[in-house]
Amino acid sequence: MDLAESKVRPVYQPNPTGVESHPTNLMMFHAAPLVMVKPHWHAQVEVNYIVSGSVHYRMHTHELSLKAGQMVLFWGGLPHFMDDLSDDAVYAGGHLPLMHFFRLRLPEDIPHRLMQGATLLTDATDASDPVNFARWNEYVRSGDPVKAQHAVNELLLRLERVRFDPYEVVGNARPLDQQQDSAELQSSRNVGRMCDFIAENFLNDIDSVDIAAAADLHPKYAMSIFKRSTGMTLNEYVSLLRLSYAQALLLREDANVLRVAMESGFGSLSAFNKSFRKIAGMSPSDFRRDARDMPVLSSDALAS
Repeated sequence: MDLAESKVRPVYQPNPTGVESHPTNLMMFHAAPLVMVKPHWHAQVEVNYIVSGSVHYRMHTHELSLKAGQMVLFWGGLPHFMDDLSDDAVYAGGHLPLMHFFRLRLPEDIPHRLMQGATLLTDATDASDPVNFARWNEYVRSGDPVKAQHAVNELLLRLERVRFDPYEVVGNARPLDQQQDSAELQSSRNVGRMCDFIAENFLNDIDSVDIAAAADLHPKYAMSIFKRSTGMTLNEYVSLLRLSYAQALLLREDANVLRVAMESGFGSLSAFNKSFRKIAGMSPSDFRRDARDMPVLSSDALAS
């Protein structure tokens, strides 16, 4: 092998069997991470635990360097990427759908601040964390729905433990004032109910009236609390789920842009192109071409 070729670092490329194809399921990973050549996004909250080595992230509002034993939680719907890492880096974690995230009993201001672009960072981890993350990854990938649900339950409990330990919130999101706290707690419950309905129906023709009715809320009130809690409108969140799903379809060998638009829940090709370009910064056709032309390695290949 040529010496120059041997020093080329593999980079991250989303895989059709990975996160983007299942935007409403908990997806876990335990791997040697890959450098990302550009930002990506996905419709889940992401938890990362650094097992060994160090990594560097470029987030939407800030940069972050992490070392072994640190854990972070952030909203993946804003562009982010890992642009550097040590040769011995290993990380574990998961992509948590919003319907689970809004059930977490975290400090009341945390969901609001994460959805606005901040990152929760904690050093308060212990020897059980690398063992547990490895087991959760194994359970989720086992194909056994009982094991997968057990992994979800244990991960949620682990994240809720953050409130009892030292942590910091990094980034520019504003904290809530005290008067907002109790109202935000109830709002989070309602938003969780809306996310449940959206997760089950995002590929169908649904609108804000349908979503509000599923949570027994007035449409204007439903739209208001969802926007306040997530920073997105209901339509924007539905589009984000559909676009995450569409990314996976576009990576298939037989992908046809029009067919992907229809299968992803968009009513027309023009609506699909407009939404995709707004989030990804390129057309679906360009995304498909770039993904196929780039000499890359899948992160799944390195998962343990």
